[in-house]
Order: sequence, then structure tokens, then C-alpha cells
Amino acid sequence: MTKIALLGAGGKMGVRLAANLQDTRFDVDHVEISPEGRDRLKAATGADCIEQGQAISSADVVVMAVPDCAIGKVLKTFVNDLQPGTAVMMLDAAAPHAGELPQRDDVTYFVTHPCHPPIFNDETELDAKRDYFGGVKAQQHIVCALMQGPEDHYALCEEVARSIYAPVMRSHRCTVEQLAILEPALSETVAATFAMTLREATDEAIRRGVPKQIAIDFVIGHLNIELAIAYEIFPEGKFSDGALQAIDNAKPLILKEGWMDKVFAPEAVLESVREICNPPEK
Repeated sequence: MTKIALLGAGGKMGVRLAANLQDTRFDVDHVEISPEGRDRLKAATGADCIEQGQAISSADVVVMAVPDCAIGKVLKTFVNDLQPGTAVMMLDAAAPHAGELPQRDDVTYFVTHPCHPPIFNDETELDAKRDYFGGVKAQQHIVCALMQGPEDHYALCEEVARSIYAPVMRSHRCTVEQLAILEPALSETVAATFAMTLREATDEAIRRGVPKQIAIDFVIGHLNIELAIAYEIFPEGKFSDGALQAIDNAKPLILKEGWMDKVFAPEAVLESVREICNPPEK
């Protein structure tokens, strides 16, 4: 039986992963340093924790369910204690792409991240429809990258990834650099910023007299069709001439010229993940 050491098992993400690993073929050792986290894990899954050294000494796979800014620091404390051939899984590309991982050529580094449940889906059950994050009821796609290690470790780590993010539809393979382009650049720097800007614009419409629920219903409904057209989910759908004119007029008002190069250039992505791993002091 494959042995997994789940580090950070009592955190928000760790508890999610621990719950999904319960009914799998994997034998899981849970590691959590905070008493509150241990209590949270116990209440959610019934699982007890063991000491980190004991867990990693026999682990085939170590899953790092710890914050991005801590991954490199935590890994450096035990990487030399890992058995040769151990696979270490990160849940985000920030630390790997930022160069935070310690060098050890005889262990595998694998990165995986969920796409989260898609807006356009076939879910019919209410619980699945309301599982916005994924990993509970709603199906989602995932992305995986083998940073270093033998090719046969990809299949093992992908199986773990499918388990921790279940239920999974497509599992995509890419490079760590491409995953860093997806997050933070595409999904956070751009998409999350646009999402919050949309909310701010909605609040402005409300401030100018539109009743709140009307404004929210109107923009959410329009986003549904507009995203379906933009991503060709609804291929027969077309923007009206008036909408196309509004888009052309708005782009220079809302977006700075050359913004994509400033976000997606390799040096910009690298700077972003480095800031995530080494956040400035407030």
C-alpha cells in the first residue's frame, strides 16, 4: 500500500485533502503542528496526527498542504531525511517556480492544482451546484506537472492528485512554468482582479440608484451569456453590434496599453511568484 504523509493536515486545505483520502487505497499519516489544527482534523475526519519525522521516514509521497510562503522553508528542514525516490507534491506552482525548493536529485517534485468546478457544467444535484470550490460534490478538472523525477512517478502522483481533488473530470499535464502562467498570472492577477472590478462596477451602479438585487441579477445573467460567447461554449451566439462597439470604446478607457506583457512576461510571472513566497512586510 502506498504511504502518504500529509503535512498541514489540520489546515483548511489539509482537512479537505484528508477527507478525500479516507476512502482510497492510500495509507495516510497526518501531520499538523498546531493544537487547533489537530482538533479541527479530528472533528472533521476522526484522524489523529503523528510526528513529522515518523511520517516522512516511511512515506512514498509527501503532500505539502502548507502555505506557499512556508513550502521552501518547511521542506528544507526535512528534505535530507527523505528516502531516495520519495515524491514530494506541492499544491501550487509558486514555490517551485520561484526556486524555493531545495536541491536533491534523487527525490521527485510534482505540482498539482485544481481548476475548480467550471461555470458551465452538467451538475444536477443541489449540493454539487453549490460546491463552488470543488473537492466535495462538484466535478472539476485538475492540472499536473512533473518538475523532476522518473516518468513512472507521474502516474502515481496524478493518482494522488485525482484522489485529493475528487471528483475529477480531465487531468491536464503541463510544465511548472505553464502552471505559474495559469496561476497566479491568468487566474489571480487577471481573472480575480476582473472579478473584483466587476463587483466594484456593480456597486457603482447601485450607488447611482439601481436597486442592489436588480444590479446583481442583471450583471450575473449577462456574464453567463457573455462568457459563453467569449469562450465559444455557445458557438452560435454572437455579440450584438452595439455590444461590440461598447467593447471597442471601453478597452482604451479601462485597460492600459501593453498590460498583457506586463502580466504574462516570464520575468513578471517570476516576480509575482517570488512575492507570493516572500511577501513584503506590512
